[in-house]
Amino acid sequence: MDAHDAPAFLHEVILFLALAGVLIPLLQRRSINPVLGFLAVGMIVGPFGLGQHTDSVPWLSYLTFSRQEDVAVFAEFGVIFLMFMIGLEMSVDRLWAMRRLVFGLGALQVGLSALVIGGIAYAFGNTFESSVVLGFVLSFSSTAVVMQLLTQRREVGTPLGQATFSVLLFQDLAVVPLLVVVSVLGQKSGESVTTLMGVAALKGIATVALIYFIGSRIVRPLFHQIAVIRQSESFMAVTLLTTLGVAALTQAAGLSMEMGALLAGLLIAETEFRHEVEVTIEPFKGLLMGLFFMSVGMGIDVSAILAEPLLLPLSVIGVLAIKGLILIVLFRLFGLSWGRAAEGGIMLGQGGEFAFIVIGMALGLGLISPTVGHFMLLVVGLSMLITPPLTLLGRKLGDGIDARLGRPATAEASAPLDQISGHVIVAGYGRVGQLIGELLSEQGIPHLAVETDAKRVKKLRARGAPVHFGDASRPELLRKLHLERAVAVVLTMDHTAAAVHAVKGIRASSPGVRIAARARDEAHAQALRDAGATVVIPETLESGLQLAGSVFDTLGVPGDVATRLLEQERARRIAVFRPG
Repeated sequence: MDAHDAPAFLHEVILFLALAGVLIPLLQRRSINPVLGFLAVGMIVGPFGLGQHTDSVPWLSYLTFSRQEDVAVFAEFGVIFLMFMIGLEMSVDRLWAMRRLVFGLGALQVGLSALVIGGIAYAFGNTFESSVVLGFVLSFSSTAVVMQLLTQRREVGTPLGQATFSVLLFQDLAVVPLLVVVSVLGQKSGESVTTLMGVAALKGIATVALIYFIGSRIVRPLFHQIAVIRQSESFMAVTLLTTLGVAALTQAAGLSMEMGALLAGLLIAETEFRHEVEVTIEPFKGLLMGLFFMSVGMGIDVSAILAEPLLLPLSVIGVLAIKGLILIVLFRLFGLSWGRAAEGGIMLGQGGEFAFIVIGMALGLGLISPTVGHFMLLVVGLSMLITPPLTLLGRKLGDGIDARLGRPATAEASAPLDQISGHVIVAGYGRVGQLIGELLSEQGIPHLAVETDAKRVKKLRARGAPVHFGDASRPELLRKLHLERAVAVVLTMDHTAAAVHAVKGIRASSPGVRIAARARDEAHAQALRDAGATVVIPETLESGLQLAGSVFDTLGVPGDVATRLLEQERARRIAVFRPG
């Protein structure tokens, strides 16, 4: 980048940060979905919106994006980090627990949708290769849009949320072979498609094996070393290096960067650093995904919509209707009520963000004509744009259907399929924390632990302990351990300020959860009580009571009398540190 380009690049970054930091929060205050906000803002300030008038109104150049390619590179990073986060969610245990929905419901949805849409595309005169690409790519939905909607409505843990997530999970898995298929179909060599597919498959297997070897030999030990020195900036740097480094490795092997980011997430998903990495990368993913959706909005040409006032809306409606009807039937077959099935079908009816990658790749390889490619990108962009308001209508429709059929609208709020609930979170897994964990295990009470000592975490996980690396004073990390479904949090942390900060964060995130905290002394106990702890036990109290008990025994005080005296004193002291 030369000096002439630098100001333009800087202008794009500053304008985006201003929009993300100022305008989008204002839209959210008016209950406008952030995804919808980014799409709409992209349409307004993009090259097909106000950006096309910069020649006649020069001052608009300071407030608009006149060239979409200036943001396209950064927008691609948003998709890379999205795939990385998806990889973090794809632990082997989770896939196995959800195998019926992921590989049953998800596979049927993609297969049936691709068959119907691809058949229609072929009937409209597209080539076989073009129809295959369009059929599969339009069968995918937008993971970013749908998961954002489910998260905002706190429905990820419901059966509808789990079924929806399973469909999206299979679609994300299917992106990788689809990219391989597109690259093979686009090759003009004289070799057969079967031969090319075999070569691509072998290359993919070799790349995955190499990445797995690198991950087990380099990535995990590197995370462990960084965690030992407890440098948060180094931890963040290694996280970004892993994501982009593995993505660059797969690109060098002739595969996609998105596949590499997915594999990078999978490498970390089975380690004790998974939740800490999720918390670390979340701000970057949010910003970059916002930039991606803004770039999608920039690609929606309103004049093209006006030029096709009938065909374009009918195509959007057609995609939504085909996928929606298939999904409604499949959701019902897999156990959802008709109302929730209808809601899920409407929610997943849109095209997905990977269409912009796959269709762009197909355009570059000559598999799809420019006219068809750009038209389908408009269809996908518009379908994503109208999804948030459509989902609100879908929810009302689903509630109405369930009410009419005699089923309550909230009937789906059952326990998640693969997520822990009714558990205890133990923050700090030293000697005291481990003792608590052992007692909980003996009674069959599920628990999760979080610990900042990476060496201790590694040793305990080798023994099968449910402990994760991370700082419990970060409430966002505890939310990754499903704080909202926990029955209690036990804090045994050594660091005084961190424990007080953790109590405040937990109480703000989950006002009703019971917090039992260990304190160094009575002053620390008072601080924890003021922060919102339910029960506080000072270490000095138990030490003092045990020593007093020893003295009573030496003096010949009867055992039952000594026990009663100690219990009375313990109860009196603990009562002082209970919230009033």
